Amino acid sequence: MKIDVRQVPPEGVILREEIPSGALDLETSIIQFRSPVQVTAKVYRITNAVSVEINAEVLASCICSRCLAVFERNFKNSFSLNYQADINAPVIELNPDIREEIMLDYPIKPLCSSNCKGLCPKCGKNLNQGGCSCATT
Repeated sequence: MKIDVRQVPPEGVILREEIPSGALDLETSIIQFRSPVQVTAKVYRITNAVSVEINAEVLASCICSRCLAVFERNFKNSFSLNYQADINAPVIELNPDIREEIMLDYPIKPLCSSNCKGLCPKCGKNLNQGGCSCATT
C-alpha cells in the first residue's frame, strides 16, 4: 500500500486495499494465510507530518502447539504509524510496517482453545477427543 503525500487533502483520506499475504511474506511453519490482508487506512497530513491509522484483518490457519490440530484464526490489528513528509520522496510505502505489525500479533504458541489438553506423551492420542488406554492418563 502506497500513499502519495501530495494527494492527501487537509481533511484526510480513507484508503482501502487488499494485499495478498504472499506479498507481505507473512507465512511461517505454523501459520498459513487463507485470505488477502484487508487494510483500511485513515491518512492525515499536518504540514510535514503524516499520520496513518490502520485496521488490518486476515484469516489464517494455525497449528495448535499442544495437540497439532489445524484451526482457523482471524487476525485483527489496529495501529497508528507516523511519518515525516519529504518533498524529495513524496510516496510512503506502508507494506513493511503493516507486515511488522501483523507479525508482532502472532502468538508464540498458538492454541486451538485455552483448555486444549494436548497429546498423550505415551501413545500420541489427541486428548481433546477423549482419553486413551495408556497408564499415564
